[in-house]
Amino acid sequence: MKTGKTYTNINVYEAAQKRLDYIFGEFDRVLVAFSGGKDSGVCLNLCYEYAKERGLLGKLAMYHIDYEAQYRATTEFVEKTFAAFPGIEKYWCCMPVGASCACSMTGAYWYPWEKAKKEIWVRPMPDNEFVVNEDNCKAPFTPGDSDYVFQENFSKWYAKENGRTAVVVGIRATESLSRYSAVARIDKTTGYKGKSWLTEVDGSTVNAYPIYDWETADVWIANAKFGWDYNKLYDLYYMAGVPVEQMRVASPFHQCGAASLRLYKVIDPSTWAKMVGRVNGVNFTAIYGDTIAMGWKDIKLPAGHTWKSYYEFLLTTMDKATAEHYDDVLRRSKKYWMEKGGGVRKETVKEIMQTIPGVEHVGPSKQYEGREILRFSEYPDDIDCSEFTVVPSYKRMCICIMKNDYYCKYAGFGPTKEATVKRRKAMEKYKNL
Repeated sequence: MKTGKTYTNINVYEAAQKRLDYIFGEFDRVLVAFSGGKDSGVCLNLCYEYAKERGLLGKLAMYHIDYEAQYRATTEFVEKTFAAFPGIEKYWCCMPVGASCACSMTGAYWYPWEKAKKEIWVRPMPDNEFVVNEDNCKAPFTPGDSDYVFQENFSKWYAKENGRTAVVVGIRATESLSRYSAVARIDKTTGYKGKSWLTEVDGSTVNAYPIYDWETADVWIANAKFGWDYNKLYDLYYMAGVPVEQMRVASPFHQCGAASLRLYKVIDPSTWAKMVGRVNGVNFTAIYGDTIAMGWKDIKLPAGHTWKSYYEFLLTTMDKATAEHYDDVLRRSKKYWMEKGGGVRKETVKEIMQTIPGVEHVGPSKQYEGREILRFSEYPDDIDCSEFTVVPSYKRMCICIMKNDYYCKYAGFGPTKEATVKRRKAMEKYKNL
């Protein structure tokens, strides 16, 4: 994978304006994915001011995915935003999508706005002209679809109705390695017309990342310089001592937010009281979410155990179906690394070859540039290397279990096709209860 930064003689604001020039000129419509967070808020302001100055508001639209359980400050900001940008199409989506959940030991998702759970909804469904729900949604939707699948289908539906569409997404390369790879790599096969900051979804839909090269400071400088409104939750985060780079506005039960879930108890206690009864395991995660009890910080092996025996012990603490699920993930991992072989960075090869016996260096990867294929004769108990989350080990599996990472995304896995089909069938069967 070819990566690297290229510096130019213009600032990030000017670069973003050039990208807006392109997408407004290239596509029939521009649809902003607005989460209520700082990055999507800046994207919406950039697009709105650009379109307004040029008489192009008719080409602009926005949509918001409402996860039901969220800070009141976020809901208030979304309400203000929907009222503050006249002249554009708006969609406030309240759908029972599968949202990632790191709280429950029995599943990887929870479903906001489930009709069957209406009595314990964290808050009432918004009542305004912009709301899109199960009863009026025109985009393709199958009960059990993840939030990502719904967003992609919604964007495709919008493009089908309105013409070729650029979906503006407020992600930045400095947030994580995966986002850097998604928006900044110059050799990705899904790039649109050679532009790495555009990702082609299908023939009529492209995801656009106009602020991918912005730093966190750039976002806040833009808000201050142009007087743009923002979610006041960030002020509360600041007063609570949360580092600027760790301030998130997202589904509260997502694995990325588990470590800070406890903040709801302080910042928004009335919402917290309802969240505890909404999703299984919320209180436990709030107490132990940033400790070794859930695989954070320096997890230590209990005395008398190997990581393999500890993994086997952890399986005995859960129900049969969940234990079998984790064992299936392990089986797939073993098959991949011990039969086909997996890819690591060149510098990681030496680390592994020096510490793990019986490892075969197959050679360079044909699929990923700069990666080398290694094949293991035995599944490692633990590996001390710089790519710990990439390389297989029983310790890695133990951490996934302790994080309640049902699909082991920490270890690079995801839901299988069978699991996705099974979830959809279950949702379809019980949707009318």
